[in-house]
Amino acid sequence: MRKTAAIMTLGCKTNQFESSVMEKTLVSCGYEIVPFDQGADLMIVNTCTVTAATDSQSRNLIRRCHRLNPQARIVVTGCYAQLQPEAFEKYPGVALVLGNEEKHDLGKFLQKETPEQRVQVSDICSASRPMTVPAASRTSRSRAFLQVQNGCNAFCSYCIIPYVRGRSRSLPLKTIMEKVDSLTREGFEEIVLTGIHLGHYGLDLSPSVTFTDLVAEIERNSDIRRLRIGSIEPNEISERLIDLMAASGKLCPHFHIPLQSGNDRILERMRRPYSCTFFQDLVVRINSRVADVAIGIDVITGFPGETEQEFQNTLDFIDSLPLSFLHVFPFSVRPGTEAAGFSQQVPVGVIKERAARLRCLGEAKEKQYMNRYIGKTLEVIVEGKNGERMCRGLAPNYLKVVFPCCREVERQSVQVRIDRIAGGELTGEAVVIQGMGEDLINT
Repeated sequence: MRKTAAIMTLGCKTNQFESSVMEKTLVSCGYEIVPFDQGADLMIVNTCTVTAATDSQSRNLIRRCHRLNPQARIVVTGCYAQLQPEAFEKYPGVALVLGNEEKHDLGKFLQKETPEQRVQVSDICSASRPMTVPAASRTSRSRAFLQVQNGCNAFCSYCIIPYVRGRSRSLPLKTIMEKVDSLTREGFEEIVLTGIHLGHYGLDLSPSVTFTDLVAEIERNSDIRRLRIGSIEPNEISERLIDLMAASGKLCPHFHIPLQSGNDRILERMRRPYSCTFFQDLVVRINSRVADVAIGIDVITGFPGETEQEFQNTLDFIDSLPLSFLHVFPFSVRPGTEAAGFSQQVPVGVIKERAARLRCLGEAKEKQYMNRYIGKTLEVIVEGKNGERMCRGLAPNYLKVVFPCCREVERQSVQVRIDRIAGGELTGEAVVIQGMGEDLINT
């Protein structure tokens, strides 16, 4: 009998990664994976709780599951399920609520049509199970995400993540190297290293290693064409890591660094362990030492007590930095965090207005960075087609590139001469290089 399943994922790359692991489990259990809108027999919602908006999106998705197929078994998992499992017990169609640890045992829980306990959520803060060997999360047939770390020990005053992900846990370096080699043999051109608190990788291992040790090992002893680093805290970017990136032909010149505020008083209230001066010096050093580097940042606006002048300080600070992109997060009260009890909460309307101004600055920064590459040639690893006669892919510095191509070149590396910006992407023409042939280019 045909069994169908669908997964809808909200939130970070770690959640996306873990959804790919669950998808592999479902296939091994005999399920056929179908699009979410088809209303599968089994529907899984992998939730996020980083903001109130993602909480709302998670609840809406669960209701939508039941509307699509009133007979479907619905499984709710992820960070929102970990934080408030009781919130989902009475939703129509919800058969099972799994915590972030329990999602790894999805196959075991699915063996019973009517489990004795619908809620299976343990205390993740006391979790002692070592991080298990992951499957790769494939964003395309050219690029794979590899989760090397989970959990967070930082406890920033606004953040709920340590309470729903537990303490920092790492995969052994040897296990990661085996997985990198396996993915390379499968034909992936790029691997992205991900984690919740990536800079804490390896500190829980015995003997301990550092994230820079891991990067150096992959750079030196693997055949992967490209290695990309996920989001990493500013105080955990070592001089050695910067030097590795500057000298490497494999490590992508791309940093995603959370700033969160451009004002020292707000940073202190956020419990962020650095100053604006430290952050500025770091960005300037990276920019001066790593050719063509793309530096993106995260920023939270409307943190409790943030005055108009302090917001303007953040705006001016970001404007002064050599950045390529900006992710803006309006502050959202997370019950259970220190900041939830802070006085001087900023009105929602003010937060939205400040977020809009930051996004406008981010768009200008991104366009300014992209303009630098008009007339230049970039190496693009092709991820797929963009319409019938266009290919799309990524340059090492995370720029999205599209170009005309009359045949399938997915997973190939193509030199593309950039001629303009269109729709937030760089466009250009493929350059014929030895071994590719004239039929590559659509003329």
